[in-house]
Order: sequence, then C-alpha cells, then structure tokens
Amino acid sequence: MQSSTTLESKDTNRIDEDFPLFSQLQSYEHEQIVVCSEPSIGLKAIIAIHDTTLGPALGGTRMWNYNNEQEAIRDVLRLSRGMTYKAAISGLNLGGGKAVIIGDARTDKNEQLFRAFGRYVDSLGGRYITAEDVGIDVKDMEWVSMETKYVTGTPKATGGSGDPSPVTAYGVYVGMKAAAKKAYGSDSLEGKRIAIQGAGHVSSHLAKFLADENADLYICDIYEDKVNEVAEMTGAEVVDPDNIYGLDVDIFSPCALGGVVNDETIPQFKCDIIAGAANNVLDEEEKHGNVLLDKNIIYAPDYVINAGGLINVASELEGYNEERAHNKASRIYDTILDILNYSEDNDMPTYAASNILAEKRIKKVGSIQKIYSSKSQFSGHIGDMYKAKR
Repeated sequence: MQSSTTLESKDTNRIDEDFPLFSQLQSYEHEQIVVCSEPSIGLKAIIAIHDTTLGPALGGTRMWNYNNEQEAIRDVLRLSRGMTYKAAISGLNLGGGKAVIIGDARTDKNEQLFRAFGRYVDSLGGRYITAEDVGIDVKDMEWVSMETKYVTGTPKATGGSGDPSPVTAYGVYVGMKAAAKKAYGSDSLEGKRIAIQGAGHVSSHLAKFLADENADLYICDIYEDKVNEVAEMTGAEVVDPDNIYGLDVDIFSPCALGGVVNDETIPQFKCDIIAGAANNVLDEEEKHGNVLLDKNIIYAPDYVINAGGLINVASELEGYNEERAHNKASRIYDTILDILNYSEDNDMPTYAASNILAEKRIKKVGSIQKIYSSKSQFSGHIGDMYKAKR
C-alpha cells in the first residue's frame, strides 16, 4: 500500500492553525481521522473515529462520488459524530466512527479495492469496526472481511447478520409511528400522505411497511429504474426529485443523503413531521432545528430513528439473533417519544433534546472508566477483540 496518514486531534504539537482539517477535527471533537490511499487500484478512503468512551467505534462505510475532498471530509466527520450519539441514545456499548470511499458505487467497485480498505481497517486494531452504508452491500463487506475481523454486516451464510436495511427500515417505521402519536394522538399511519425521498435498500423496505398499513405514498429518486421498482411493489406515486419538498403531505421522509433540510427546502415544506433514514438531515443543525421548532414541524432526530441498522450489526458482536435485533429496534418508538416529550417540556429543538440525553449517558458511563476491569465488553465469537477503554 502506498500511503496511510493518521491525524490525531490530541497531538497538539502537530496542529497547524492554517490547516482547516484540524479546526474541523476539534470543532466536532474527534479523536482521530485516517486517510487511506492506494493509487494503483483507485482507493481513496477516509476513516473518522469520533469518540470511544462507550466502546470501539462502529459505523458503516459509504461509497459516494463526492464533488471534492473537502466535501468527503465534512461528510465523514459529521457522520461519525452522529454514530457516537446514535450508539449512546440506543443504549449500545459502542463509540462512533464512519468511513467514506470516494468513487462511483455503480462502476468503481472491485475485490482489490475493498480488500485494500479492509487492511486499513485492520491496522486500527479494533478501534474502528466497519459495516455497510450508502453504496455498499453485503458482498463488499465479505471482501473486507477477507482482510480484517473488525467488520459486521457480512453474509448470514458466514455467520453475519446480512443486509441491515430491513431492520433500519423497521426502526424508521416505528419511529415514524411515534412521531405520528405525538402529532395526531394516534400512531396509525393508515391514510397518511407520506413522501419518501430516495428509493434505495432502506426506502424500499420502509415503503413496504407503510404500504401494508395503507398509507398514501409518494416517492422519488435520481435513478428511474430503482424508483419505478419500488413504486410498482408498493403502489407509490413517482414524483420528480425537485418537487418532493413541496408536496402537501403529512410526513416527509428523507431517505437519501443529508443536508436536505436547509434554507431552500424549509419554505417549501407543507408537512407536520420529518422522519427518515438519511443521516445529517439538518444542513445546519442549530439553525434549521430551531426553524422547524418555530414552524411546529416535528423532527425525529435522524441518528435516533435510523439506529436500527446499527442495532442490527451491533448484535453480531454478541452472536447474531434476528429476533433480538428486531426487538431492540422496536424500542426506537419509545426513544423517539421520550425525545419529543423532553423537547416539548424544555421548549427546545428535538435535535438538542436528543443530544442532551445521549451526552448524559456518555458522561455517566464514562465516569466509571477509572475503575479497572479486565473483562471484555462483548462475549461471543468475536467478543475477545474488544476491551473496555481505560
């Protein structure tokens, strides 16, 4: 391999105040970022580890054609930070991490690329455990697993949990029902008009859950073949991607990329609820979270409602059990209600309420780290890999 650069935010002797990467690292309070390169096979990847107070950083790898490297860095920093809060609010003994591979998921995938990436993951010695995300599937994770044991979401035939999308979608579905309970006094979604942005793996499963409850669905995607397939399966009406924000619906469900709640889209919204699977939905968390509060639009924090995927792959660390994973994901309903009630009681945006509740758990668990323990955090077939952070 040609190069691997590790930048640690706590190494103050190496900080160059004129280099924006370090200011971003410290702004998001990251522990580490790793830049991986192998020009001969086109690998350009970034691994970000945000916080390991609760345990090793677990988070998926995303493959996307970013416009530039700064965009990729910003994405991986925001995503990994979100994973810390997601694990904490979900009651998992895991930290937050994420990885991005710069490239076209439809044309640039190959075994060499993912095995090379797996070697970089392995070099971190368990500080980061990878899994699937946008543009990545089970086959890709199988290639990664050929080079490292620090991987989840591998095929069920090899002892993994397989595709986490169904559990992610189920968590979004029950979280959406919780938001409906808060908004309408009933969690029934029958007859509710729901606009889904994106027609990927999670969206297709979510649309099926909603169609089974007789919701009226509208869906869009930049790929016609994908959106038409979901529409045919669920009876959803296909709409132009540019028109999805202004539809007169009850619920807007962003299930593609982040930043879609922004200065341009918010004036178009005619919905009561925003609840979807995408990460980092708020383009500017504080600004747009407050705007939604002022407009009385209920926002189900993305890293809470989409935690089903993390819950699913995390269950592999204990020995995968599908029923147990679904049962844990069903608790997203109660977590969303707790956050919405805390938000209302304290007159604050839901993202802030969620952050406070997550940070409380990190602080409480972190306070016992001074107590020495040789006990592994996890049991099971790969449990001996992870030891409590001292």
